[in-house]
Amino acid sequence: MKILILNGPTLNLQGRRDVAVYGSTAFEEYLTRLRAVFPDVGLDCFQSNVEGELIDALHRSEGRYDGVVFNAGGYTHTSVALRDAVAAIATPVVEVHISSILAREEFRHVSLLAPVVRGSIMGFGLDSYRLGVEALLLQK
Repeated sequence: MKILILNGPTLNLQGRRDVAVYGSTAFEEYLTRLRAVFPDVGLDCFQSNVEGELIDALHRSEGRYDGVVFNAGGYTHTSVALRDAVAAIATPVVEVHISSILAREEFRHVSLLAPVVRGSIMGFGLDSYRLGVEALLLQK
């Protein structure tokens, strides 16, 4: 099985940005641990601060990946284009968030992606990614 972990804006600063909310572990360090937990799963990772690059990555996922674990960052609440890209592909997508978007500012409470993804996982820190991978494995 092959899964794409797709990270949106500002997630390149994981471990340095707002550590009280997101923690101090860099994503690369966490990804190494995640790969050790799932040695039989090919885990690729792509991060971009550019909406169009995320859309392109979603489009390219078809036929290449069995699923996508997607943290769209701030685009979660604003991007109709990313919502449409997820809805347009057959690749199953699980939405993840490090923090609980429902426990944050009110403008973060709505996910435009939620209606078109297989499911949403939030609030478990970086472990939300592990739970997202497990959700995809259960769907297989």
